[in-house]
Amino acid sequence: MPDLSTKYLGLELRNPIIAAASGLTEDVESIKEFEKYGAGAVVLKSLFEEEIIAELKKQMHDMSRASSIYPEIYDFFDYDSQEDPLTKYVHLIKEAKKQTNIPIIASVNCVSSHEWPSFAKEMEEAGADALELNVFLMPSDMNRSADDNEQVYFDIIKAVSSVTSLPISLKISHYFSNLATMIKKLSETEIKGIVLFNRFFSPDFDTDKFSVVPVNIYSTSDELSTSLRWIAIMADRVQCDLSASTGVHYGISVVKQLLAGATTVQAASTFYKNGKDYVAVMLKELEAWMIDKGFDNIDQFRGKMSQKRSENPAAYERAQFMKHFAGKH
Repeated sequence: MPDLSTKYLGLELRNPIIAAASGLTEDVESIKEFEKYGAGAVVLKSLFEEEIIAELKKQMHDMSRASSIYPEIYDFFDYDSQEDPLTKYVHLIKEAKKQTNIPIIASVNCVSSHEWPSFAKEMEEAGADALELNVFLMPSDMNRSADDNEQVYFDIIKAVSSVTSLPISLKISHYFSNLATMIKKLSETEIKGIVLFNRFFSPDFDTDKFSVVPVNIYSTSDELSTSLRWIAIMADRVQCDLSASTGVHYGISVVKQLLAGATTVQAASTFYKNGKDYVAVMLKELEAWMIDKGFDNIDQFRGKMSQKRSENPAAYERAQFMKHFAGKH
């Protein structure tokens, strides 16, 4: 059988399929199932920065509103009745490490470098193998410049890396005016990996109740193209690992991302749809493809279809566009 092992963030993984942070990774039994069905690693359901700060404020008996890019968020917290999410998260890490043998990656969904990074040390002491920072920062505040928004990412990396020796990955969106340059600059910091891409909340309107409701909660396989393009463009042009996320629904999706140059792939929506045991199906599809093409290990084809040989990826994209559409009306 082909060797599916890979290395991500300096960690040894038995294969490149990672169960992404979601409600499916919030308890030990679910994590054990992902291990049983073959996942290479698990990213725990994210703690929100606001949860961490709120609990820290509670522990310090300081109920004043914390500083944040979005201070309005704290209006949603009931400080008197809120359960202690930090203790629960530390316990989850400890139990997951005790009862499984695959890498456990902690996760924080954050928007600033204020106050919460100190908790990263507790995650490390609990036994987490790595830390994924899901930076959820929409460029919608017209009082903030593009430079201001971009600086937040570097501030977060600096603050977190100063308190923990855990390997850090950064999960980002594609909302940047110069995405390629931003990814490259981020890769040159202390982080060990970048995850392309996270998904923002998608709003819709209930026209009867005049309320905002969520839509497109789960990704579709059609969304693979965005991360596939940027993995292919940035592979071997960055100083860290690249992990592909969003739209990874099938074994062939994994193949495509590896061909583009991804070190690993992350999936969640397909497991909501098909069950955790679908990991095994995806792995079999990956193995079957490798056997059919004569590959013994992933390194033999990883990045085979990246754009690293093109000095100008944009020109490559335009050439493909012209090839497909020229002469058609």
